[in-house]
Amino acid sequence: DLFPLGWPRGILFFGPPGCGKTMLAAAVANEIDAAFFDVDAATIMSKWLGESEKNVAALFSEARRYSENGKPAIIFIDEIDSIAGIRSQEVGGEVRVRNQLLKEMDGIFEKGRYSYVYIIGATNKPWDLDEPFIRRFQKRIYIPPPDYNGRLALLKKSTRNLILEDDVDLVKIAKSTEGYTFHDLTELVREAYAIVVREFFESGKVDDPKSYPRAVSMKDFMDALSRRKPSVNSTTISRYQKWFEEYRAI
Repeated sequence: DLFPLGWPRGILFFGPPGCGKTMLAAAVANEIDAAFFDVDAATIMSKWLGESEKNVAALFSEARRYSENGKPAIIFIDEIDSIAGIRSQEVGGEVRVRNQLLKEMDGIFEKGRYSYVYIIGATNKPWDLDEPFIRRFQKRIYIPPPDYNGRLALLKKSTRNLILEDDVDLVKIAKSTEGYTFHDLTELVREAYAIVVREFFESGKVDDPKSYPRAVSMKDFMDALSRRKPSVNSTTISRYQKWFEEYRAI
């Protein structure tokens, strides 16, 4: 009743890879108890004439079926730039799929209809999106690399099942990993633990059922940090921020 003009049903998550865009979409679906359709270009595209457009139509038809029964439906399209990106040369199949996707999106965005179908697109390259698609995502949300609090929370979560030495300072590690993505941090913890496991194998005690790997020390984390740098550089981050300022819609 409070939204006579409807509400935003197209949301774009963009940002560096490894920052949790897919996980956020799944979390949204879980929070509102929605049917979750996870698709990408490989799921939709087909080499057979007309099959790709049918796949798009069938996807939205199924989502609408849930909506008509009062259950929200979220269509999550990963790497949407591979479908909705700017193309200098297109073959007929690609044109038809893009047109079908635009038609379906316009159908659920129609004013006066209270549809519970939502589209969440995710991309690492928002600057490659074609403008007709950008317009149809009423909310465009930048998912950046985690800040200090986010890094510290993830380090605590990633190490909760590990035995740590008393000298391990997760606060210091979180401060030392500015620019690291969530994926980078997970791999950092994995690398630190791999040092311990490698040492355990080399000790020759691996066949002894009473022997266990030692606790992970701060030195292991420092060694892992020296080997693993952020997967996203500052130039790329600046490019995301510039695009966000140009197409801001939050």
